[in-house]
Amino acid sequence: MAIVPELDDLREEVVRLRNALAAREREARQRERVLRRSYNATVRALADAVEARDAYTARHAERVAAYGLEIAGRCGIAAHDEPQLEFGFLLHDIGKVAISDAILHKPGELTRRERIVMRQHPVIGDEIVRGIEFLADARQVVRSHHERWDGDGYPDNLAGERIPLPARVFAVADTFDALTSDRPYRAAASFDEARTVIAAGAGTQFDPEVARTFDEIPNETLEQLRVAHV
Repeated sequence: MAIVPELDDLREEVVRLRNALAAREREARQRERVLRRSYNATVRALADAVEARDAYTARHAERVAAYGLEIAGRCGIAAHDEPQLEFGFLLHDIGKVAISDAILHKPGELTRRERIVMRQHPVIGDEIVRGIEFLADARQVVRSHHERWDGDGYPDNLAGERIPLPARVFAVADTFDALTSDRPYRAAASFDEARTVIAAGAGTQFDPEVARTFDEIPNETLEQLRVAHV
């Protein structure tokens, strides 16, 4: 009978420790939520700063991210559980902050030298986000979003599955948004017209499997995503 008080004391200590651990876990989750909100706000502010330099690309990054996350989810990437993928989509053109307005907004065709400078923006973007831990995976899109399935892209001339899957997904989403958005020199294409262009580029510009997956997304879903980000 003498050990009963000791058992009672032990039970109380276990309960106390359990409650303390639960409280610390709640605090850690709260800190993580605050940190994620901070990361998200920082990324969106950076994306807005890039788009502010070009009135004709307003909300482009938001729409591409929305389309990209939809395609990525259907390709088996747990996109909504991993914010770095969305961060990469939103910051894909962050390197353009270092490109002069004379080149970025030139109305005519770029010279050879100007094209070389413009093609440095993925590398510059990669340098900007390098070393930022919460953007480590986002670098895949920032650096490789202009690579092509056939290896004729830039900056690294990657081909096929050597191109990170998020960048292959982005390429389709980016082209779809570019084609279906109004530009000073042309009106927006219809969704079906954009689908035709992407299908024609499967196996050359685009990963054939990603292009096929995109083509299975109903127009109604794409329209909902577009309307939510105009």
